[in-house]
Amino acid sequence: MNPIDLVVTVCAVLSPATCEEQHLIFNYAGSPRQCVMAAPPYIAQWVGDHPKWQAVRWRCEYPHPNDRA
Repeated sequence: MNPIDLVVTVCAVLSPATCEEQHLIFNYAGSPRQCVMAAPPYIAQWVGDHPKWQAVRWRCEYPHPNDRA
């Protein structure tokens, strides 16, 4: 499996106008389009671990090799 960057836009439950992007490494063997379809259980787990946030949208993209963590 190759890592895909799962970019999730999350908004604060108590302040829905407060949103940010979370970049999660998602090990998935398919394309970014297939990743989007397979991501909801992984996103649900993240939201369960971060109950003050709710996921409003997400996308998958290949990691950029020049980005620094």
